[in-house]
Amino acid sequence: MESHLLSLDTQAILLLCASFGEDRVSFPQPLKLSEYNAVVGWLKENKMRPGDLLDSMGKEKLQNAAIYKLDNSRIDALLERGFLLSLSVEKWTQQGLWIVGRGDPNYPQRFKERLKQKSPPILYGVGQQDLLEKGGLAIVGSRNVSQEEINYTHQITKICAHQHIQVISGGARGIDQASMLGALQESGTVLGVLADSLIKTALNKKYRSSIAEGRLTLISPYDPDAGFHVGNAMGRNKYIYSLADYALVVTSDYEKGGTWAGAKEALEKIKDVPVFVKVENFIPEGNQQLMHQGAKSFPTLSSSALSQSLKEELERFNLETTTEELTLVSHPIEEDENKQKESAPHLGQLTNDVTKDGVSKPQDIYEAVLPFILEALYQPLDLKSLVKRLQVRPGQLQDWLKRAEEEGKVKKTKKPVRYVANIEENILNL
Repeated sequence: MESHLLSLDTQAILLLCASFGEDRVSFPQPLKLSEYNAVVGWLKENKMRPGDLLDSMGKEKLQNAAIYKLDNSRIDALLERGFLLSLSVEKWTQQGLWIVGRGDPNYPQRFKERLKQKSPPILYGVGQQDLLEKGGLAIVGSRNVSQEEINYTHQITKICAHQHIQVISGGARGIDQASMLGALQESGTVLGVLADSLIKTALNKKYRSSIAEGRLTLISPYDPDAGFHVGNAMGRNKYIYSLADYALVVTSDYEKGGTWAGAKEALEKIKDVPVFVKVENFIPEGNQQLMHQGAKSFPTLSSSALSQSLKEELERFNLETTTEELTLVSHPIEEDENKQKESAPHLGQLTNDVTKDGVSKPQDIYEAVLPFILEALYQPLDLKSLVKRLQVRPGQLQDWLKRAEEEGKVKKTKKPVRYVANIEENILNL
């Protein structure tokens, strides 16, 4: 076996879990992820590593093992496929593929931290391995998309490329391919997580030059020669999210398709990767429903902050944007008129309040708004509460708060995020 190419652990994991194109009737089925994890549990109990199964002592221990729902003869037969392994590894190496196992030091740490035992036992890849740890923005979406959604995706990938933010996607037709090709055209870096046809895709002329330049890495947890399989496409989604710092769903159907399933899984199980959705122009029902599941609104392309630092803007939106605030944008809060009169003044009263008794309008609307903001912030409030109090759009209010913070008139706290008037500064100004 090509021991100089692969560690003993990775050789053992390949023998247990990989397919080498053999006849399914005469050869045992490779282990599924849950079955391999059962073997790992047994190895840990016996203070062994996967590579230990390749020597005579390890095989002898295995014969007397009691591994949950696994036939020891099946495991033994899988480990005897050394000749097929050497042929496959030689072929894959000649095609430019590399292989890393879950026990290798260069295996993605993000998988181990975020997926734990759901991490794939084996990864096949083409391109620079260091892109696996670079993080970035995962961009996903449906296969059937409009030209407007393609254009939007290209605008996002252009920003990513210019700000040295890696794009991570799945390589499927539609948004996935648009995001990958868009970033590559702008000389950005891309990590593609494929569900099928790794070798075929790596040889595609659309990607060959970018792989050679070190700007594109393609990986797959599945057989490099495997064709499309719905189960693999669904299972691949969690790997895309796990390798990212943030994720953007450009368009999703509601309660159907891989995009919906992947985003919902990420929201429920991969808590430290914020999921954003596109909310500009037409908003698909799937996007709207994902917001109710906990997704955030992606900053608008018109935001000046977006062009300056996408990462900072995403972090700000992640901390402050909630589903309820998004609802306010499309559906302003309707309250009883008497309740509105009893509550603090809101910005709908601004024109009469500011201009009555002959007082001239301020040159800047911010100057007129500031007294209302400071009055509301006599006690600390989060953004949602302040939006409700002042009856304005969250995005506009955030711009005013940022300016007030820069001028020292408002303080911002973290964990939790709250705003409060800087009493000392405002007294000095008065």
